[in-house]
Amino acid sequence: MDLLKQRIQTDGLILNDSLLKVDSFLNQQIDPELMMKIGEEFANRFSNEKITKILTIESSGIAVSVMTGLILKVPVVFARKKKPTTTTDDVYTTKVYSYTKGESNIITISKKFLSPEDHVLIIDDFLANGEAAAGLTKIVEQANAKVVGIGIVIEKSFQPGARKLTEAGYRVESLARIKAFSNGKVQFL
Repeated sequence: MDLLKQRIQTDGLILNDSLLKVDSFLNQQIDPELMMKIGEEFANRFSNEKITKILTIESSGIAVSVMTGLILKVPVVFARKKKPTTTTDDVYTTKVYSYTKGESNIITISKKFLSPEDHVLIIDDFLANGEAAAGLTKIVEQANAKVVGIGIVIEKSFQPGARKLTEAGYRVESLARIKAFSNGKVQFL
């Protein structure tokens, strides 16, 4: 997606050889017009799938997921990284490790939001090692629902996440695939 790649080039900040900061349009400050274009692109790429729910993990995947859900006219469910006191014990859970933050979280989703009849599109902001997306697939499996695909805004293709997910049999669609960070620039595949 050319528009996304342009924003990464102009507004992204390379922190080191594996970290890209895009908080000016995706992670902290959100560009709603760009999120809508990304939502349209995901809706287009998965238009041949029967999707009943979109699933993401808080918080950076929510904006993109909501825009995609708006276009597809399906609900968006997000996994919480911390279980609120108002949530009952009737939840699906799995452990997800964040290499960026150097911590593990037990993510939870109330069982009332996923059922065996659901066909789920997983959406996430970044794909590096694949921990978040793999965790979300485990939640879908616990619900006996079906993952129809995984939409990724930015994939760091030099890390193993996409390969691990495709080898596990999942369709992965990434809008911007990064080959490397070199001399302060992003190189796309």
